[in-house]
Amino acid sequence: MESLKYFDLRPSAGGSFSFGWRKMFEKAFLPLLVAVIIVGILKGPSGGLKMNFDSGDSIGPFLFLLPLAIFGLAYAFLFLPVIQFGEKYLFLKAMRDEETDLKLLFEGFKTKYVNIVLANLIVFALAAIGFVMLVIPMIIVLCRLAFVPYLVMDKDLDAMKAVEKSWQMTRGHGWKIFGMAIISFFLVIAGLIVMIFGVLISIMWIHAAFASMYQAVLNETDDDNPIPILGVNEE
Repeated sequence: MESLKYFDLRPSAGGSFSFGWRKMFEKAFLPLLVAVIIVGILKGPSGGLKMNFDSGDSIGPFLFLLPLAIFGLAYAFLFLPVIQFGEKYLFLKAMRDEETDLKLLFEGFKTKYVNIVLANLIVFALAAIGFVMLVIPMIIVLCRLAFVPYLVMDKDLDAMKAVEKSWQMTRGHGWKIFGMAIISFFLVIAGLIVMIFGVLISIMWIHAAFASMYQAVLNETDDDNPIPILGVNEE
């Protein structure tokens, strides 16, 4: 299979899914699959807990659930985003034919931890405000800030600059990203039909497609890091 060059990408939903599908099978299928499994497992502890208490004991459940709730919030906002940002960065590396070391999942804990946590909180807060304003603003916010994780990890931007840059980069591409989200929903449904492995493939494809879209938009907007020209910038 002839290797596809990421600097030939152009922003489109279909093109991103097509590029992502072919690229994830070229060299990095196994590490990407393992990454999706690891992140899926790490997302698990927050759900599925069932406890039975004596109906006459009103303080017992509260005393147990309060620290559990605090732990759940800390896990969701202080730990999990770092892994999820790392997962997106790993897929971006794969789309670029760069090294896909699973250590990238934990890269954010070293030097980008504060920016990741703050960026995630900012996006969450803006999306929550959008939800209160009758959902549609929330969808707009989520589409326009879809590149925040990539910008924090790839460009080492601080939280606010990543939010601002994502908003700028996605101008004119919001509908494409929204279309990709719709396609992603049906891909997950299709994956569920063929059970666990199908879901894993669907999630991998979705991550690959969004990483490809980020790179495609970056190709058109990043003046500080010009795209290499085959045969000129490669040695």
